[in-house]
Amino acid sequence: MAEDASTTIDATGHPEPGGGFAFGAIIIGDELLSGRRRDRHMAALIERLEVRGLELGWVRIIGDDPALITRTLRETLASEDAVFSFGGIGATPDDRTRQCCAAALRVPLVRHPEAEAAMREHFGDRLNEQRLRMVDFPRGAAMIPNPVNRVAGFTVGRHHFVPGFPRMAWPMVEWLLDHYYAGLQAPGRVVQEVVRVPGAKEGDLIPLLEAAGAAYPDLRVSCLPHAEAGRYAVELGLRGAPERVAAALRWLLERLEGDGYRAERL
Repeated sequence: MAEDASTTIDATGHPEPGGGFAFGAIIIGDELLSGRRRDRHMAALIERLEVRGLELGWVRIIGDDPALITRTLRETLASEDAVFSFGGIGATPDDRTRQCCAAALRVPLVRHPEAEAAMREHFGDRLNEQRLRMVDFPRGAAMIPNPVNRVAGFTVGRHHFVPGFPRMAWPMVEWLLDHYYAGLQAPGRVVQEVVRVPGAKEGDLIPLLEAAGAAYPDLRVSCLPHAEAGRYAVELGLRGAPERVAAALRWLLERLEGDGYRAERL
């Protein structure tokens, strides 16, 4: 791995997160930005993180422009974040993620022997040089097994590169979470409660939201307004440790009732 990419590796060879650690995602493809295809990876990643007591911190959706991909990876590789990159690791000319990652790290692409062996076992006589280019990874990368067609993804530090095809990408993400981040998992560690307040407008609840943030600074307090045909409602969300969310929910419902609102838990 390049010297300017900030990653700590523990004694087992697995990435070891520091204090600024978060989970992020880079989703790559011109078809997403043109509207020809809708992204499904963000929701799938959120779901797989949540069942393990983990959270998604950020997402970037970018096109297939090599300069943009390289610049994005230079930025994220310099962070402590664990990043799942979806798309652009195939064999067609518009698949540029492998090359851009190598450029961001300032290392060459080299053929990964274990990933090549997996492909040879799966494809046999159908294997050709075009397919083999898909296991040319940035030097020092580790292989991510692909249970569908044996064409591996790759890991560099805490950056994990998987295909854009959901049926391949999502099992690979699950393997990564359970292989690299099992020690961080705590199902039920983070919960969310949502309350709907019919008749309320967002502006009317700002003092209450400010008070909630001051009383429970360790929780994430969110507000989502709705307005249809002159009918108003606001959804208030509380997210964090179960016992703190339970206490904040009681606090919130009492104050909403005191202000004359009839709140509904969703």
